[in-house]
Amino acid sequence: MRNISEKQRIVIKLGTSTLAHKTGKLNIRRMTNLVRVISDLHNSGRDIIIVSSGAQGLGTGKLGLREKPKDIRMKQAVAAIGQCELMHIYDDMFEKYSVTVAQILLTKMIINTPSHCANFQNTVESLLDLGVIPIVNENDAIAIDELELEIGENDSLSALVATLAGADLLLILSDIDALYDDDPRTNPDAKPIRVVERITPEIEDAAGGAGTAFGTGGMSTKINAAKIAAEAGIDMVIMNGRDPEKLYDLFEDKDIGTIFKAAK
Repeated sequence: MRNISEKQRIVIKLGTSTLAHKTGKLNIRRMTNLVRVISDLHNSGRDIIIVSSGAQGLGTGKLGLREKPKDIRMKQAVAAIGQCELMHIYDDMFEKYSVTVAQILLTKMIINTPSHCANFQNTVESLLDLGVIPIVNENDAIAIDELELEIGENDSLSALVATLAGADLLLILSDIDALYDDDPRTNPDAKPIRVVERITPEIEDAAGGAGTAFGTGGMSTKINAAKIAAEAGIDMVIMNGRDPEKLYDLFEDKDIGTIFKAAK
């Protein structure tokens, strides 16, 4: 049994491929639908925390660049532009459903310092008590380098956030339908694996790399996130964010995506 319908505190990671077109600019229709469905889940009494990618991608798109910069200083600059844009959009869209959002930016120092972790946890708890949806991201604009959090991508960051926030479900939305037993891009007979009880070497071998020109994640980063979540006793689901309506099916315990079960 999946028992997704019973989950009450959920961290939702939104990937760049879910939020933006291949141009890097915002996918307005999809994001509008995502905000509507997430607001509905929030209204049902669930605690929702969002870990959002997209700052660098949106900043890159707003500047009319063809791909994310490679230079660290330019990465920081486009992240600063994109973060402002991203939060403005979230605030405007959620306001239509009378949902308040708040921004939290994390750095390596916060993750590695117990007192700062406690401050993060207290802030999250206070926001959730107030009925607010926290939106979390790495503070890319002042990160020393891409490995400021020693992970450099938001899949693993979302697992750390889920751990610190005491979540009982981590939900990663991407352009990937599920974990497959082979690469579906090259093997049309590849079959989805709906439930992963334990991450074995075979499961890790099934993970690919990749990501788009505007994103940094691939299946391998999601496997790493699943390990972090499982060790913390948190179930994790990966599913395609292309159709936000599928979230309703997921929370009705239908076979959507792949669930990685928490360690027993």
